[in-house]
Amino acid sequence: MVCMDLPTAVKSYQFGERAKSELIISSQLSLALTGFSEAERAGGKRMLLLLLESVRSELQFAARSTGQGEFQKAITSINDAISLIESSQPEQASEKIAAAISASTTPAQNAWQVLSEHGLI
Repeated sequence: MVCMDLPTAVKSYQFGERAKSELIISSQLSLALTGFSEAERAGGKRMLLLLLESVRSELQFAARSTGQGEFQKAITSINDAISLIESSQPEQASEKIAAAISASTTPAQNAWQVLSEHGLI
């Protein structure tokens, strides 16, 4: 059994599911960047970096609000992905984003279990 109080479970579920959705979009955009023409690549890279920084900010808020260490692991993976995008390595960045998706999913799954046990889902 996962040990988590109900308020933390609700927050963890919401943050985890939202992060997962945003990170899936980020991963798709990272892979799409590989097909951009040279003229389009700089603008696409800037937009992707802005998106990743926004997702990172939300993950930082999630980590502070819930105390769930998995959100911090996701932040580390996003930091790595940002560095890889800046170094023009979007395919490798997509792998780091996948790790962030996995890390963000764990608190949501644990929270779902707690909420389910209390009949809230």
